[in-house]
Amino acid sequence: MNTSTISAKGWVVIPKELRERFGLKKGDKVHFVEYGGTIALVPLSKDAIKESAGMLKGDTSLLSALLKTRQEDAAKGR
Repeated sequence: MNTSTISAKGWVVIPKELRERFGLKKGDKVHFVEYGGTIALVPLSKDAIKESAGMLKGDTSLLSALLKTRQEDAAKGR
């Protein structure tokens, strides 16, 4: 487990192992999220558009699947 100590100014050092694993570098932005008594540090995307490209790519077109389902429902009189 990686542990850090909060300084008098509220600074926290992210352990080197975690910085390397998540590719965090000087000047990167992070977001603090609080939920259920826990604080999570979440790296912000450098370029959200570029990093999200292709994340919904799959074998089946969602539009094709929707149209097929609607045709089947229409054929059944729904």
